[in-house]
Parts: sequence; C-alpha cells; structure tokens
Amino acid sequence: MSIKAFELVPVIERIKLMSEKAKTQLDCIDVCGKNLYIGTSDCFVVHYTIEERTQPSGKVTFHCDKIGHKYLALKKPIVQIKSASALNRIMVLCDNTVSMLNMLDLEPVMGGAKIKGVNCFCFNENPQNSSPFSVEICVALRKRQLQFYTVTEDKFIHLRDVSLSEPAVELDLDSPFVCVAMTSQYSMINTDTGYEQSLFPYDNENSRPLIKRVGKEEFLLGGPSALGMFVTSDGISQRPPLQWSDNLASISYLHPYIIAMNDEFITVHSILDQQQKQTIPFQGGVYLENFDGKVFIASGRAVYSLVPVAWEKQVQALLADKRVTEALDLAKNANKSGLSRDKINKIYKRFQQQAAFIEFSQQKFEEALELFKSGETDAREVICLYPKFLPSNSSFTRCAPPLHEIADINQLCRGNEDLIMQYKDFLCSYLEEIKGTKLAVGYKQEIDVALLKLYAELNTEGLIPLISNDSGCDLNDCVEWLEKYKRFHALGLLYRLHSDHDKALGIWQKLANGDITDESFPGLPFLIDYLSNLSDHELVWKYVDWVLSNDPEAGVQIFTNRPASEPPSERMRPDTIIDYLHQFPEAVISYLEYLIFQKKLEKEKYHTHLAVLYLDSVLQLMKEPNAKKEQIDIARSKLRHMLQMSSLYRVQLILGKAKETNMHAECAILYGKLEEHDKALRILVHKLKDYGAAENYCMVNSNGKDSVVRKRLFHALLNVYLDPSYEQKDQLIKPAVELLNNNVADFDTVKVLQSLPDSWSVHIISQFLSRAVRKSMNLSRNTRIERMMSRGENLRVKQTSIELQREFVTMNDDRMCAVCNRAFSDPTFVRYPNGVVTHVHCAKNRHVCPVTGKLFSTKQS
Repeated sequence: MSIKAFELVPVIERIKLMSEKAKTQLDCIDVCGKNLYIGTSDCFVVHYTIEERTQPSGKVTFHCDKIGHKYLALKKPIVQIKSASALNRIMVLCDNTVSMLNMLDLEPVMGGAKIKGVNCFCFNENPQNSSPFSVEICVALRKRQLQFYTVTEDKFIHLRDVSLSEPAVELDLDSPFVCVAMTSQYSMINTDTGYEQSLFPYDNENSRPLIKRVGKEEFLLGGPSALGMFVTSDGISQRPPLQWSDNLASISYLHPYIIAMNDEFITVHSILDQQQKQTIPFQGGVYLENFDGKVFIASGRAVYSLVPVAWEKQVQALLADKRVTEALDLAKNANKSGLSRDKINKIYKRFQQQAAFIEFSQQKFEEALELFKSGETDAREVICLYPKFLPSNSSFTRCAPPLHEIADINQLCRGNEDLIMQYKDFLCSYLEEIKGTKLAVGYKQEIDVALLKLYAELNTEGLIPLISNDSGCDLNDCVEWLEKYKRFHALGLLYRLHSDHDKALGIWQKLANGDITDESFPGLPFLIDYLSNLSDHELVWKYVDWVLSNDPEAGVQIFTNRPASEPPSERMRPDTIIDYLHQFPEAVISYLEYLIFQKKLEKEKYHTHLAVLYLDSVLQLMKEPNAKKEQIDIARSKLRHMLQMSSLYRVQLILGKAKETNMHAECAILYGKLEEHDKALRILVHKLKDYGAAENYCMVNSNGKDSVVRKRLFHALLNVYLDPSYEQKDQLIKPAVELLNNNVADFDTVKVLQSLPDSWSVHIISQFLSRAVRKSMNLSRNTRIERMMSRGENLRVKQTSIELQREFVTMNDDRMCAVCNRAFSDPTFVRYPNGVVTHVHCAKNRHVCPVTGKLFSTKQS
C-alpha cells in the first residue's frame, strides 16, 4: 500500500559541462555539507555549492552555483568520489587508482599520494584510530586483497592487509566486519580474525552486486530473483527479504526506508514491514546515496534530492487510510531529529489517540482499549460519543484539531441494537480499567456518572459498589436514570451518598413494603442496620414504629447496635426507649438483655424488669395448652440464668410470684440469694429430687468465697440427706454416700462422723474415710515441713543478729554523726552494716548508706 514518503526535488537540472558538444555524462557524486562534487565519464571532477531553501508553503527548493572543475587527464571515467571534510580533501577513484584532491580548488595533493590497483573503496565509520585529523579507508584491490589505510592530509599510511579468496568488486564496512561482493558471490569478512564466510551467489552477468549497511553489523544485499536480502555479521538473516524490481543500479538507506533505483523507477520500501511504500518514475538514474541524512540521486545530466515528507504528514496520511499499524510503526521509528523527547512523546500520543478512535470505529475494541490507555486519551473524548453520558454540568468540548470525525455511536451503529450494546460494553470495560489510575485524575465525576448510567442500563453488579464507595456521581444527572431503569436500591444509596437520608429511607421503606421492587435490595435487615448507624435521631424515631411493627425482634437492633462512639442524647436514653418498647414485648426483652448482658448496666429497675418479663413469659407459656415442653424449658432456662447471674433484682418480688406457681428450681435460686440455703437445698432434694443440682448449688453459691462457706453449704446438703424426719429418708442414703465420696465436695471430717447414723458401716464410707485420712496426713506433713522451714529461717535470722551484735559500738563525746558531723546528744543512734553511725533523723533510708550510697538487703528479718 502506497504512501508519499519522499518528494523528488531538482538540485542541478543540467550540469554545466566544459563543452555543450562534449559527449559526457555524470557517473558519481558526493555531498559534504553545502559542497557537491560530480565525477564525469570523461575524467572531470566538478564542484558545486548548493543551498536548500524552504518556501513559505513548505516546499523545498535548491539553489546551486558552480565553483570549479578539474580534468584529471586520465581519459577514464570517475568511478567514486568520497569527501573527507576533516582533512579538507576528496578521494577520487579513477583508472583503478585512488588519489587525493583539495576540496576547495580541486588541485592534486602535493606528494602525489596514490593507491593503485583498486576496484573500489569505502570509509571506515568505526576506525581503531579515532584521531580527528585522519580517516580510515578500506580498499578492495584487484589482486584478491583488502587493505586498510589511515589517510592524512598528504599521505596514505598502510595499516594491514586481509586476504580474499576472490577479488572484491563491491564492499561496505561496519568494523571489524566487511561485507564484500566478489566476482560471483557475497562474503562476510572478519578483519580481526581474517575469517571469510560465504553468504550466497549472485548473477554477475545480468545484475550488478549491491551492498548497503543498514544497522549495526547488518547489511542489505542484492540477492537472486530481485530480492533484497538482510544479512548480519553472523551470516544470518533476521528480517524477511524485500521484493525489488529487476536491474537495480543503486540502493540507499534512510531510516526507516530502503530506497532502490533502476533505469525506470525509484522504489521506497519500509524496513519495518518490508513492504513497498512509494514508486517514483525516474529514468536514466546512475547514482543514489544518503549523505548525512540527505538522499541525492543523479542521472546522466542532472542531480536531484529525495526530500523526506515530514514524518508527521506520513503518519497522518496512513491514519487517513486507516492503516493504523503502519502509522504507529512509522511514528515510533521515524527519524525525529530536532525534536525534544517531550515533544516527540506528545506527538506520538496524539497519533495513538487518533489510531484508537479508528479502531473504535471499526469495532476493534481490544486494540482500541489498549491505544486509549497508552495514548492517555482524555476519557471525556470517549464518553462524549455516548449521548447523555456526560454530566449535564460538564463544560467539555472536543479537542481541536479533532481526533476523529465520529459524531456519536449512533452514527457508527446505524440503529443496530446489538452493536450499540457492544459499544456500551466497551465503554464499561474502558472506564473500569482506568478508574483509580492516573488516566482518571481530574475526571472522577465524568467517569463515575458514565459508569453509573452504564451499570443501571446493563444491570451490572458494579452499580451498588460504585455508589456505596466514595463516588463522584451527581444527584441531578443520575436520579432520572436510576428511576428509568428501576434501580431503586441504588437510588436510595445515591441519596445516602448525598446525605438525603429521609429520601433514602422512604425508598427503602417502599421496597420493604413491596410497593416497588428491586432484586438488589437486601431487605429489612439492611434498613435496620442503616437506622442503627444514623446520627439523626429524629429521623430514626420517624421509622422505628414501622420497622418494629414489621419485625420487632430484629427491629430492636436499631437501639442495640448503636455506634459505640455515639454521644448520649435524650432521645436515645434507655428509659425513653424502654417506655416506648412496652408495646413490643419481644423487643423490650431484647433491649433489656442488651443493657444487662452487653452494656453491663447495674440498675435494679432494669434487672427486676427483665426478671419479671422472663417470669411472665414462663407463666404465659405454662398457661397455654398447646405450648411445647421445649419452649417452656428454654424460657425457664433463661429465667434461671438471669436469677442466678444477677444480684440486683428485687428477690422477694420474684419469689412471691414463683412460689404461687410451684416453680421450685427458680425458688431454690431465689432462696439462695436470700442466704436461706437450707430451704433452697430442701426444694432441690425433696421437691425436685435433683441431687446433681443440689451439689451444683453448693458449688455456685460458694464460688469466690472461703472454704468455711463451702464446707457449711456441703454440710447443709448432707444434713438434708440425713434428716431423720423426712419420710423417704431411705431414698437419700445413696445420694448422701455419693456426696461424701465426691471429690468436689468439701467437709469437716469430724463433723461428718458425728452426724452419720450409727447404723452405717465403715465400708459404706470407706472411700470418704480414705480420702479424709490422705488429706489429713498430707495436711500434717505440709504443716511439719512449714514448721521446719520456719525454724530454719528463725535460726538464720538469729545467726545474723548475733553476728551483727557481736561488734560493739563505742559512743562518747568525741563520736560524730557521719552525715551531719555533729555530736550525739541522745543515746539513740543508727548503725549501718558497713559501720557508719548516724543520728536517727539523719538516716533517711535504713537500707541505703547515707555516706557511701551502698544498698543493703531489703528482706525482712
């Protein structure tokens, strides 16, 4: 596919020759700066100066002046001209001889430095000697040899030779590698090692060899069947070949283009994709070369320049043809000399944006997505293609010059609903990917509003999380859209986001009542949770009655799940709430449980109130003929737990009601609270016959108290078992024995033996007696050990005391206090273990010497 990469511009339209009649023509040229040198077929070297001019219209023209000419008098054509500006010299190959001329006056260099027997030569762009006052050349000799020379102003200095298998007729150099065309094949020469690698043959009868360096250690060669073959220094090809025309005369390279010329056309191929990009008619071409980034072409009588079309224009032309890949490859690899990196990046990103919209228009959504992101496209440029998706208050206008010619997606889809949905799915994916990244900075509202509208229309799961989090969704833009697609729960969340809690609650109330429907609404628990965290207490009370009427058990969470950091208020005082909840028995019980068991409030009225409600609940169940035993047991279990756990309720009030209904287990707990343990135990043993509960009663009521209380309770229980006045006393012998043999029970052995009936044998209580003996012996042994340890400690203290008192202290009128240095006027004094004697009032710390600061033992003697 074609593109205009170059324009052919005349430089010298007709060479001014020595004689108009002379049958002469141009054979080779060289350009150095503004100097152009021409070698002719009749041994003339002609010097011109050229000046490139750019017209206001952007058109490039050249102005030339002939400076001079020189006849070399060899009667042979000039084959090569190479200029060395550092030396102010040009090197000319004529009659197989390389000689030097002065660049300015074209006169031969004094001394007549020459190299004979030369087929061709080239400059070494990577010489070993980097002196600015010399150049290095490689010469192909007729005698199967390459020679390297250092060239100075007046001489050729021979460096080294490299032998060849055949004479070279063409070469190019990327030191240390030389690619040469021999008489019938191409070879790669490593000049460091002398290794010669054969590449491939060529037809020397029907084509001329072509070699051009195109990159580091990479060359382009004219191959068989009009193919351009890329070859590296390793002898391999890393790019597909070019398909050229036949009978090429010359090739050149100006990144990223390969330029080739035959006797009819100039063709331009891209090195990026190896495709032909341009064809320029040009007859009679004899020479083509790139001179420092400028391509010149010569015919037999004229010189032209291939002026590159600005790379930006080339890319724009490719984009206009919708050749996106080619355009971006060219934009990435084009020669961008003279531009800063920031400017290049800015231009390239704009091309990426244009390419993205081209892919977008062709439904290549995956490619468009990547280009939108890599080109850092303003998200609003994409959103604005979707009617009504930008916020109504947005002042966005498309960039100028425009990135595309798309009006909107309706223009692209032409009523195709499936295609419209594909475009909306694409926008959804694109916005989701850039949301939260640097590409979304500054466009939060536009992106969130567009996503909300997409989610609402497409019924996507992302709608609720979008609104629930910190989003930039505008209320005015989104309410109508959410109502249109019946996303009522999301609408409530949007009102909440904008702190319009009353409207949010009104919508959720309708959803809970079934007046409107939305599958995404979580139900009444969501509304309850919302109210429990709402700081507007007046608004909370507005909806409490409705919630509790629907579900009193769950609705009470509005009061029990309040935030811990919420400041107290009159509307949320416990007494206020309890007074209100009386109309909802289940709710008031749950709230009192919350106050007592979670908040740990120790107010008698709350504890009594809950105990009464528990008791009333049990009594109510007991009156119902259809009440299940399991329900009654659960209710009584809660009551007993409350009675046992709390000590703040009014015991007598509860006891009076419990006694009326023969609630023996509860009465036992209440008697225990009144310290009437005998009554409690008799109920458990005689009424309920629950001996395990009786033992547990002793454990619970002695918990946290000393062993005396514990023993008293267990003795009371044993006395109940052994009460001779009880009619069924024989039935209590077994639990009495089990109590005595229980490891948990605690007794005074002597008292137990005194209380046991005379009829009991030793065998019955053998286990109890064994344990009592072991316990007594253990206690006795421990007591003896403690007594002996105390005696040893007493002896140690006595020894220390004797040792301390063995030394006498002399006190006389001359003895002074070690602290204040005054005499002792009182017979009392303090002596420290290190011998320091002080007044009593000077001894601030009995364990620390006031003079030396030495610390003595603080252990009590």
